[in-house]
Amino acid sequence: MITNLYHIIRTARPRQWLKNLSLFAAPIFAGRLFLGDTFSVTTKAFLVFCVVSSGAYFLNDIVDAPSDRFHPIKKNRAIASGKLPIGLASMISIVLILGSIVFSFLYLDSYFSIMLVVYVILQLGYSFYFRNVIIMDSLIVASGFVLRVFAGGFASGTSVSSWLALTTIGISMLLAFGKRRSEKTILAAFSGGGDAGTRKTLRHYPDALLDSMISMSASYTILSYSLFSFMISPSLVSRKLTSFLPSVLKSPKLMMLTIPVVIYGIARYLYVIYEKNEGESPERALLTDIPLLLSVVLWGIIAFSVMYLIPDLG
Repeated sequence: MITNLYHIIRTARPRQWLKNLSLFAAPIFAGRLFLGDTFSVTTKAFLVFCVVSSGAYFLNDIVDAPSDRFHPIKKNRAIASGKLPIGLASMISIVLILGSIVFSFLYLDSYFSIMLVVYVILQLGYSFYFRNVIIMDSLIVASGFVLRVFAGGFASGTSVSSWLALTTIGISMLLAFGKRRSEKTILAAFSGGGDAGTRKTLRHYPDALLDSMISMSASYTILSYSLFSFMISPSLVSRKLTSFLPSVLKSPKLMMLTIPVVIYGIARYLYVIYEKNEGESPERALLTDIPLLLSVVLWGIIAFSVMYLIPDLG
């Protein structure tokens, strides 16, 4: 029983719940996170997304089990290795997915619930078809991040900034194509440069194509985020702060202070992909690469201070 519980938790991938923090993006950057019940409602939406995404991971591992058994790393997954019975995994997947959808329709915003259903449909489409279609496989993965941002907006009743949506698209594409690049690197290392392993699309991804898509996504992210930070900077700034600034900076766009941090973070992620070969799991790279983690933490501190602390200094 304890062994099964361990493998159930492992298959649920709690580390990947970090992706679901993007549900907080819309209310945070709208300056509404602590207004009314926004925080509690968004937290409920976050937990629901964690449950449904874990259900999708069970489904994905069930579908992938036959091919995962020939993968140098994924063969150790609980379902592929036979440590977690497929029947039990299937039941858990159904309970998690249907349970989260029913809960969402009963207790959360109806549009959020629809987005949850769309997410499940995307995951089904990916598991059974799109994972084998070059480029579309990465775009489907990337769309999951964009969907989360809009789902957070629906749950909290917050409008999603166009620039926030565009920035999310850039980041999600960077993570998706970076993941494919690292998968190719890892499989090539284990197979000695032979067949690209169990994922059919990896054989057809030229390195030059992935490299160009990663470069394009990184540039697009920096540009869109720079414009986003300019547009989202609070219009109200503490008089105590502006009293020390020259007249040309009386209306400072303080969120732009985060741009150098974002540029460093993206550059560090590219280093992780190409030199450390760890981009196959973005959440693992974030938690294990200290410079990358520190850049994200620093960005969060600056962004939170600009959005919520500085305007209230008086």
